[in-house]
Amino acid sequence: MFKDLENNIIMKISIQSSPVEHIAADALAVLCFEVAEGQTPSDPAPANQNGWLTDLRASGEFSGKLYETAIRHRPAGLAAKRLVLVGGGKVDKFSPVEARRVAGALVRSLKAKGVKSLALWLDSTQAMEANILAAAEGALIGAWEPDKHKSDIKKDSAKAIDTFQVAVPELRPELESALDRGRIIGEAQNFTRDLVNEPANLLTPAKLADAARNMASEQGLEIEVLDREAMGQLGMGSLLGVAMGSDEPPYLIAVKYKPTAAQGGETQLAYVGKGVTFDTGGLSIKPSEGMERMKYDMAGAAAVLGAMQAIAQLKPPVPITAYIPTVENMINGGAQRPGDIVTAMGGKTIEVLNTDAEGRLILADAITYAKHKGATHIVDAATLTGAIGIALGHHNIGAFTNDQDFCDRLIASTKTAGEKTWQLPMDDEYKEYLKSAFADIPNIGGRYGGSITAAWFLREFADPTPWVHLDIAATAWLDEGKSWISKGPTGVAVRSFIQLALDWK
Repeated sequence: MFKDLENNIIMKISIQSSPVEHIAADALAVLCFEVAEGQTPSDPAPANQNGWLTDLRASGEFSGKLYETAIRHRPAGLAAKRLVLVGGGKVDKFSPVEARRVAGALVRSLKAKGVKSLALWLDSTQAMEANILAAAEGALIGAWEPDKHKSDIKKDSAKAIDTFQVAVPELRPELESALDRGRIIGEAQNFTRDLVNEPANLLTPAKLADAARNMASEQGLEIEVLDREAMGQLGMGSLLGVAMGSDEPPYLIAVKYKPTAAQGGETQLAYVGKGVTFDTGGLSIKPSEGMERMKYDMAGAAAVLGAMQAIAQLKPPVPITAYIPTVENMINGGAQRPGDIVTAMGGKTIEVLNTDAEGRLILADAITYAKHKGATHIVDAATLTGAIGIALGHHNIGAFTNDQDFCDRLIASTKTAGEKTWQLPMDDEYKEYLKSAFADIPNIGGRYGGSITAAWFLREFADPTPWVHLDIAATAWLDEGKSWISKGPTGVAVRSFIQLALDWK
């Protein structure tokens, strides 16, 4: 549904080893770093042809600051048509995060200049496995655009870069493997972004289930899709209540990966993703300003599906099942009302004080179902609260847990994956904000600590299973693009889900 579009642009990613002067490409990019006062530059050999870079540094036109570029056409002695200097910032701070963004920034800037083939030279000090993996990811992330529904997309696609190569002095099997992993992860992140980018009239809960079926079939994964009747028989009144106002039926999707040789004892990882394909807020209706963005309210669901696509190919040693509750939160004569009381799977009653706090209602039943199916560790990702953006801005995922060891393990994986994550408190005092005189628990607390009380609500259904909640509401969408990534969906949490699985022992 999303990978076979007529206008879909596929970039070929590869790695090669050859002398830098023999690299044939429309553009050859080399990293140049900032030079501290009193230090001698250690720039790659081709960068300073006839004193070019020295002159650029002296004039201030190029200093090596991060993402800065300078272009020389028809460089003497090189097979490449253009020599591109790209700033790497301070050499001691260059990491896979910067490698990923540099690659994305190069792709985004050069495709507008008619470049069809791009090579990034990494010398022996930079050609580490992690940087090569990150560069492959970054190139694919930079190539993606949110414009597939524009009528003139064919004209725009002429600006695409067809091939991206990482060039190194010496090719080793582990470097080839790193590049392949980066390609798989980058493609998974873009699959997630494709899903999130779809408008709600084209991506209903049923269409999301179809996309999950297609992906599972392509990757050899097992899939189960529960419909309204099956969920009703299981007592999922919390999830089904949210769907009451929509003509589109709800589903609970389960995608299962089984390793050939499982490790980690009886571990069963569960990845749960919120899948609200459009959120009006229900009768607690949202303001009209910005409501069009609420197609992104299934970014958690898309993230776990993207992660499962990559996991099927990378084959970590731990069994993983993705659980995706998917609904529309709409308004009609049968819509859920503030003050309604619903019964979740397992029997806990919930007073629905605000129908716009619907994500936690569908996640409650999905988390309970994951436990019912044998999950020993649960991570959920959800565009859950606006409050997380107030607390952390747009730079960090918010993390909440009932098990510090498990959370530490996940945050270590997010750091490896290059996705900033910050743990927020879950002190018992915050639970006191969730009180109802009429049901076991309300679906919102008071004005304060909104992200924490939302997490506490989910914890009521996760306990005692080790669980981490990732609130991605402020990080799953960019209102303005960056030099390395377009406006729109970011694919956040995909890399962290993948890395956690790969790190599991």
